[in-house]
Amino acid sequence: MKTNKTILGVVGGLAVGAVIGILFAPDKGSKTRKKIIDKSTEATDDIKDKFDKVVHTVSDKYNSLIKKGEELVEKEKKEIENLKQINK
Repeated sequence: MKTNKTILGVVGGLAVGAVIGILFAPDKGSKTRKKIIDKSTEATDDIKDKFDKVVHTVSDKYNSLIKKGEELVEKEKKEIENLKQINK
């Protein structure tokens, strides 16, 4: 999770830097506002994509752990049944 926070921090920093760079660029106000909107939309989309990837990865790992846990429970149930049959 530390890596994901670092990635989000870097992306956020890049977005802020881009906005500041646009604000100080010598351009008409309307063009500057359009550039800010475009860059912020780009940054937002990028962050959403990265967040979706993180959620997908966590979800996959969670589902994998659940499946392994269920398989382990089934294996142990069979083992217990085998032991019961042996002890009869």
